[in-house]
Amino acid sequence: MSRLELAAERLAKALAALEEAAEPLVKARESAAAAEARIAHLDSERDELVARVAALEEDARSLTGLTEEVEGRLDGAIAEIRAALGR
Repeated sequence: MSRLELAAERLAKALAALEEAAEPLVKARESAAAAEARIAHLDSERDELVARVAALEEDARSLTGLTEEVEGRLDGAIAEIRAALGR
């Protein structure tokens, strides 16, 4: 074998070893990209849920006020009925 053939063989082996060593890195990069996409999706979903919770909290406050108003009116109506009945 000539020196050139030996050098080509060593180069081929080195390239094969490099490709083998780089394979986990390629997989890790792909995994990281998928994780970043998932994180972005989860961030978006979290923002939507936070907005929904805020809207539900506002609805709850409105309903609380409405409930208090209805309670006051019912108490007043009951008092009027009792007064009319002479109690």
